Amino acid sequence: MAKILCIFTIFSLLFSLSTAFDPVKPTDRKILVILDDASYKSSHSIYFNSLQSRGYNLDFKLSDDRKIALQRYGHYLYDGLILFSPSSDSIGEGSLKLNDVLDFVDSGHDLIVAANANASDFIRNVASECGIDFEDDTAAVVVDHTSYSVSEIEGDHTLIASDNIIKSDVILGKKKIEAPVLFRGIAHSVNAASSLALKVLSASPAAYSANPNHKLSKPPALTGTSISLVSVVQARNNARVLISGSLDMFSDRFLRSNVQKAGTSFKYEKSGNEQFLTELSKWIFHERGHLKAVNVKHRKLGETNEPSIYRIKDDLEYSVEIYEWSGSSWEPYVADDVQLQFYLMSPYVLKTLSKDKTGLYHTSFKVPDVYGVFQFKIEYQRLGYTSLSLAKQIPVRPYNHDEYERFLPVAFPYYGASFSTMVAFFIFSILYLYHK
Repeated sequence: MAKILCIFTIFSLLFSLSTAFDPVKPTDRKILVILDDASYKSSHSIYFNSLQSRGYNLDFKLSDDRKIALQRYGHYLYDGLILFSPSSDSIGEGSLKLNDVLDFVDSGHDLIVAANANASDFIRNVASECGIDFEDDTAAVVVDHTSYSVSEIEGDHTLIASDNIIKSDVILGKKKIEAPVLFRGIAHSVNAASSLALKVLSASPAAYSANPNHKLSKPPALTGTSISLVSVVQARNNARVLISGSLDMFSDRFLRSNVQKAGTSFKYEKSGNEQFLTELSKWIFHERGHLKAVNVKHRKLGETNEPSIYRIKDDLEYSVEIYEWSGSSWEPYVADDVQLQFYLMSPYVLKTLSKDKTGLYHTSFKVPDVYGVFQFKIEYQRLGYTSLSLAKQIPVRPYNHDEYERFLPVAFPYYGASFSTMVAFFIFSILYLYHK
């Protein structure tokens, strides 16, 4: 029995050691999907299957399900939330409130919201709290008489074929999206006061938001490139939010449809929706653009141990390792714009860190001739990447009384003057006393 317990203990220790060095995976795994209609599960199956094929566990619930809950006993049950319930003004018949969704995002979780022409106040308020403002006119949709799909040439031109896509490898991947993205839905704008929201799919300069079944009696409120079709938000806690004015753009019909943009002769066999939405979902759920910093170290130049205090004019070196999550593993992050501040009320030292291909960033500098409590500070913010905020305090002291140089070279003239005065006084005294 004792041998069995010993073997079990050894295996437990080995397992704990093996898991202790396993890096934390930032990718969301369990996602709650709230649907207005159960048919969405089949009509949008390509998008859902894409998520499931990448290892996500989707929990589908109808918007009128009273058992909908994001947390239980203070613990969140899901890592992400997808709201494909644009017309529902009361999720779970009131069991899921606006503040519940906002708290979910504030706690660092991710959110996808898709609206349409029937967007409820609940969906509009969620978007508004994220810095996204939908068109006030509930009957208005995006109309474009230049950038529409030619299949709708005889229609009202509300089926938009947009290629105004953000150029960002970290958000949409390195492979270019060749085909236009099909969109039918309502317009929204990014609040000018929000520095966290970003347009990823925009309308053309000729687009406008209006009711296509009525003549315009006044100029549209939203026009041109100020209309955003799809926007994203990265909160200060690195939670990510996707806001789309179209639920149809996620559907199998739009993902499989061929597309020919008005004014062009080339017809694409398949729209760019699947590639666009798949790559965008990778970013939303942290498969790309997620950074972590480890092994933050500082020490005196030439030493190995980290001191508890520095002295003015000490030579020191600082290093940190930064990695990016690739969706399956942590890879070294390589950039030229990571900076370190040696901070006391304001930066006394600002250095761009040198890098290597292993993810190690380092620099060295001399401690300024100012004593106090300083901070090693890195505030790294780059479009599409999670922000890094690193701070480590360290006191800096002046010289001790016995650390100053005994004789300063710059004071040699004064030393010479003092000794020459004493010698001259001694000679004068001898001459005065013994010579008349």
